[in-house]
Amino acid sequence: MWRQRPQNILAIVSECIVLCNRDFTVQNQETSSTPPLFRSYSSYLRGKYGETTYRIGVDAGFSCPHRSTDGLEGGCFFCDEYGSRSAYQRGGMPIHRASTMPQRLASVREQIEHGAAFLQKRYGADSFILYYQAFSSTFGAIHDLRRLYDHGLAALPFRELVVSTRPDCLDGDIVALLKSYRSETFDVWIELGLQTASDGTLVRINRGHTVSQFESAYNLIRSARLKAAVHLVFGLPGEGMREIMNTVSFISQLHPHGLKIHDLHVPKNSVLFSELCGGELSLATRDRHIEYVISALERLPSDIIMMRFTCDTPDRTRGFPRRVSSKAKIYDELQSRMRRRETWQGRLVNPY
Repeated sequence: MWRQRPQNILAIVSECIVLCNRDFTVQNQETSSTPPLFRSYSSYLRGKYGETTYRIGVDAGFSCPHRSTDGLEGGCFFCDEYGSRSAYQRGGMPIHRASTMPQRLASVREQIEHGAAFLQKRYGADSFILYYQAFSSTFGAIHDLRRLYDHGLAALPFRELVVSTRPDCLDGDIVALLKSYRSETFDVWIELGLQTASDGTLVRINRGHTVSQFESAYNLIRSARLKAAVHLVFGLPGEGMREIMNTVSFISQLHPHGLKIHDLHVPKNSVLFSELCGGELSLATRDRHIEYVISALERLPSDIIMMRFTCDTPDRTRGFPRRVSSKAKIYDELQSRMRRRETWQGRLVNPY
């Protein structure tokens, strides 16, 4: 059964879709006379399509292989029952891990309609990208995946299809299905969660896969000529600058099309929340996270698209940190420090 939470859906969309898409409007706000400090996602989309393009993130009722069937228990130590669901859908749309296929299809269409209406009204969006975001959006039978992807893509003339998933939820058949949507004018992206290149940390946070499994899945994506983006989390338990830079070095060698960096936010209904409450762990400060990001950017090839630098979690579901700076302030501080230091993305990779 769906767990209904009677709230004003449009209000939730209006409040939180801003969080989901804010990267597009605050990243890399350089003047036309200054060179970019990093390759931002917003500038990439503007250059590719020549118009204002936004993602519509949807929750299609997927779960993960290491969670219970209803999606409410198990999973990564930093994950809650929303499974990285778009902030603008939390509370306003039902959680439906065990819903029937017709219910899932109807929910996908509803989320797309509300998201598109808000983005057009608020930002004058000209075009959209369909983003299957929550949990592992390739975790299911091929025929179910095809129905869900086809149904979503039929709702609007989308520019791209983006699917977020785990390394252990990709195989040749799934990649072939996703490749079937690709054309010369329509990109398909697979966002693949790694979080860290340390097998020890992956065990510690209960990811349920290894670095080797990630590499195998990543190679499947690249061999199919699909766009690959990687997710990382900075400040995981037991990891400091040295461990994070080891992960960055690993990513730099893989050279994905895009990269998302998250600081560690801990939902209230997560295993890590209990450990933090007990004083067993501490989180990196905002200043330290910015230092991590600058050091990472210097070591990443300049053509990797930087799609995110911070995490978005609504106040009502976030346990730690108690207070967070706005994304705009974090980006402003990041760029200010980079300008003062006269550094940029790829400085230590492309010295000339």
